[in-house]
Amino acid sequence: MSKPEFVYVIYIEASCEKVWDTLIDPEMTKDYWGRHRNSSDWSKGAKWQHEDYDDPSKVAIAGTVIESERPHRLVLSWARPENLGDPDKVSRVTFTIEEQFGSTRLTVVHSELDDEMLRGVSAGWPPILSSMKTLLETGASMPMTRRRWKSGE
Repeated sequence: MSKPEFVYVIYIEASCEKVWDTLIDPEMTKDYWGRHRNSSDWSKGAKWQHEDYDDPSKVAIAGTVIESERPHRLVLSWARPENLGDPDKVSRVTFTIEEQFGSTRLTVVHSELDDEMLRGVSAGWPPILSSMKTLLETGASMPMTRRRWKSGE
């Protein structure tokens, strides 16, 4: 039986390069991703972590860079740090960044999800990506994503 996936498509008035940079730049992610940053050198095979911006020892999600084709495709394995050794708890996120109609189409496919992670990403990706779009188009992210989120929000 196949595992569920979550797919989100959003159009952003910014270049593919700017969208790519916004996904990996810690100074930008902290504003649209609940005071977190993504840390890696972003090369294929590299480790990556989704860390608390103010306390990098607090790692919420970790994994490996599976593909990295700047500025069009980034594929990551994704798991809570305590679940990295359990293949049933490791999911995959694919960011596809394409120029379309003079703007950028960002498609996020989060696949190989268990039920718990599906609930989490279904609630998380829409506000994160909406705030990222707002940041790129207006220069300021949505206020709700500039602060840490509590469990259950």
